[in-house]
Amino acid sequence: MNGNGRAVGARVILRVANFEFALLALFACSSAPKIPEEVFRTVPAKALVASTHSGPEVVEASSGPARFAKALFEHFDTERAMTTVRFVDGFHREPGNDGFEASLDHVKARLQAAGFGSAEGLLLEEIQSDLGAPAWTPVSGRLELSTGTEVRVLHAFDTPGGADRTLLPVGAPSGRASGRPVFSMDQLTGGEVLVVDATAAGAGRPDPVAAQRSGASALLVYSLADYNVDPSGRERHLDAIQYRSVRRNSPIPTMQISRRSFLAIQAAAQADTSAILKLEAVVREDERKLRTLVATVVGVDRPEECVVTVAHVQEPGAVDNASGVGGICELACTVAELLRKEPKAAIDRPSRSVVFIFGDEMRESRIWLDAKRRVTVAAISADMIGASHEMTGATALLERTPDPGAVKLLEPDRHTAWGSAEVSYAELRPSGINAVARMALADIGALAGNWPTSEHPYEGGSDHDVFLKAGIPALLFWHFTDFAYHTSLDRLDHVDPQELRRMSCAVGAATLALADPRPGDLDRYLRTNLAEKRLREGAAKKAGDALLAAQWGAWCESVRHWFRRECLRLEPQEVPPKKG
Repeated sequence: MNGNGRAVGARVILRVANFEFALLALFACSSAPKIPEEVFRTVPAKALVASTHSGPEVVEASSGPARFAKALFEHFDTERAMTTVRFVDGFHREPGNDGFEASLDHVKARLQAAGFGSAEGLLLEEIQSDLGAPAWTPVSGRLELSTGTEVRVLHAFDTPGGADRTLLPVGAPSGRASGRPVFSMDQLTGGEVLVVDATAAGAGRPDPVAAQRSGASALLVYSLADYNVDPSGRERHLDAIQYRSVRRNSPIPTMQISRRSFLAIQAAAQADTSAILKLEAVVREDERKLRTLVATVVGVDRPEECVVTVAHVQEPGAVDNASGVGGICELACTVAELLRKEPKAAIDRPSRSVVFIFGDEMRESRIWLDAKRRVTVAAISADMIGASHEMTGATALLERTPDPGAVKLLEPDRHTAWGSAEVSYAELRPSGINAVARMALADIGALAGNWPTSEHPYEGGSDHDVFLKAGIPALLFWHFTDFAYHTSLDRLDHVDPQELRRMSCAVGAATLALADPRPGDLDRYLRTNLAEKRLREGAAKKAGDALLAAQWGAWCESVRHWFRRECLRLEPQEVPPKKG
C-alpha cells in the first residue's frame, strides 16, 4: 500500500468532470425496457448464497465469476506463488533499486516460463520511463547504545533481507555519527543525537534539516500508527520499526527505531549521563530507468479493450506487497496454462484482453494509461492479499468502487481503521464491478469453505485511485487492519499461503468475468443487483434518509442497465429529451 497514500493518511478526492447526479436519473429513465421486479419474486431462498461474506447477498449460480472460479482454484499452484513471495520478500524494494530490479526479473522469468512473450495471444513487454531520482538501495545500517558497562546493538542489518531493514527511511543518506542522546531540540548544544518520539502529543514529524541546524549530529525517530498496536496482547509492536521516508539529500544520518529501543535509550540516558549512541548507514544510489512489466492475455474478439489487474512491487513488506506480486504473477501463469491445456482449454479465452501490471505503485497505472496500448474498461488493485488472520488480525476485504455508501455510511457497511474518503453524489459513476467482485469472493468461498470475507465503501490509497481519477471503474482487494502494516514486522511468516490462493483466485475470477461478460451471466447479475437494491433502500428508509434511498435506487437501476449492456453487447441507449 502506498507509502505516500495510506501511510500518511492522504485522501484522494475523485473529480469526474461534468458528471452530475442528474445523469443517474437519466440512466434510470432510459428507454431500455425494464425487467419487472415480479420476475425476481419467484427466486427461491436457496438461490441466495449462504456464505461467510459480510455484505449484500449474492445469488448462487454457475455463471459470472463462477465460470472461472473452479478452474482457477484447482490449478493455482500455491507453492509456486509462495516461491515468488519468498524471493520478493528477500529485498527492501524501492523504485528502480536492486531489490525492485531483482523482483521484476524474477516475475518476468516466471511469466516467460508460462508462455508470455512466446505463445500466441500471450504478450510480455516492459515499459521504461524516467525514474525521476536515483534509485535508492539500503546496503547496511547499525545503531549501538554504549554505557559505562556495556555496548548494546539496538538495530542492525547488512543483508537485503535483514529483519531491521526499515531502520533507514527511504531517501536517507550514508553516514556515521555518535553523540549523547537528547530528546528535544532545545536540549541540543552541538554534536548530540536527537531522539524523538513522534507519537507524543504535539511532537509532529521532525525535520533532519532543522535538527542539523540546531546542532544534532544525527536524528532517530520512533513513530507508529494507532492501528499498528498488536491486537493479540503480545505487544509485538514494541519491536516494530515503521517504514517511512525522508527528503533526499538529508544533511545528517537519520534512522527509524522501535518503541523498545526508544525506551532503552531513554532509560540509559537517565541512568548514565555518559551514554553514547553510535550509528552508521550505508546506502547506494544508481541512475536507472523505471521498469513497468506488463503481461497481456489478448482478447478473442475485443482485444483493444482490457481489464487490468495491478500488483505493485515497491515497499519492503511480505504482505505489502510481496504477497500481491506472488499471487498475481501466479494468477497470470495459471490463466495462461489453463488457456493452453489440450485437447480443450480449461477456460475460454476472454472476449476482452486481460492485462497484469507489475511496477511502482500508482506510477505503474499512470504509465499504463499514458501508454495508450488498449482501452481500459475496469481495473482491480491487488494489494496485501496474502495476510494471515491468525498472525496479523487482518480480514480479507473488498474495497468497492465509489457508490452511495462512500458518501453516507449505513449498516451493514463499516469503514476500516484507515477511514473514509471525501466523495460526493455528483462524483459517482455507476457500474456493476462491485457486484461482480462480491460474487467472485462468494464463489471462491464456496469452493474453499468457511472463508470469512467482508467489504467496505471506497477509502482510497492504492492503484485503483489512478483509474478512478481517469473515469474508469476500479476497486481494491486487500486485508486490513494488519498491525504489522508498514513496519519491519511485515515478513514472510505473516503470509498465509491458502489465503493467498483464495484471494488471488477471487481477483482472477472477477477479472475474467469483467473481461468476458455473456448473456448467460445476466440473470445472476440482475438478481444479485436486486438483492442489493432492496438491502440498501431498506436501510436508508429505516434511517429516514430519503435522499440516500433515492441515490441507492438510482445507482442500482443504472447498474441494471450496465449489466444489460455488458452481457447483451448493447450500445448505450439514447435518452429522450425532457419536455419543457
